[in-house]
Amino acid sequence: MIRLERFTRDDIDRLIGWITTPEFLIQWAGPEFGFPLDRRQLEKHIKLAGVKPPDRLIFKIADPTGVIGHLELGAIDRLNRAAKVGRVLIGTETRRGRGAAAEALEILCAIAFEDLNLHRLELAVYDFNHAAIRCYEKVGFRHEGLRRDSVRMGDVYWNTCVMGFLAPEWRRRDPSR
Repeated sequence: MIRLERFTRDDIDRLIGWITTPEFLIQWAGPEFGFPLDRRQLEKHIKLAGVKPPDRLIFKIADPTGVIGHLELGAIDRLNRAAKVGRVLIGTETRRGRGAAAEALEILCAIAFEDLNLHRLELAVYDFNHAAIRCYEKVGFRHEGLRRDSVRMGDVYWNTCVMGFLAPEWRRRDPSR
C-alpha cells in the first residue's frame, strides 16, 4: 500500500543519496538543480514550495517498509486549473518496476483532479525512458508531442516527450469517481 507524505528537510539526505550521476539528476529534475545535488539546493526548493497558496506540492512516496521515492506536483496554475507532474523517482531499487510509481501517480492524480479541482496535468519525459513512459500511459497520460533535441548532455541531445491527462479522462476511468 503506497502513500504520499509531505517531503521535509528530514528527507533531503535520502534523496541526495539516490541521485548519483549528472545524467540521473537531469532525468529526474531537469536543469533546475546542479550536480552534485546538495542540501542547499533542496532547502531552497522546499522553501519556494512554502508560499501561500503553494505553487508546488512536494511528496515522498512511502510503503510499509519506509520511504521509497519522491514526486511533485509543480507549476500549479489555479487560474487555468493546470499543473505539471515531475520529479517522479522510486529511489529504492528493489521497489522499481513493481508498480509503486503508478500507484503513487494515481494518488497524485486524485489530489490534483479531486482535491485541487484541476483540469489538466502535464509531464515531460525523455523519449528513451521507456519504463517511465509505460508507467505514465498506464495511469492515463497521453502523448501530446515531442520536443526534439531539447536537452544537451555532453555531445548528445535528448528528445523530450510531452504527455497530458485531463480531468474528464480521469473521471471516465472509474464511474465511482
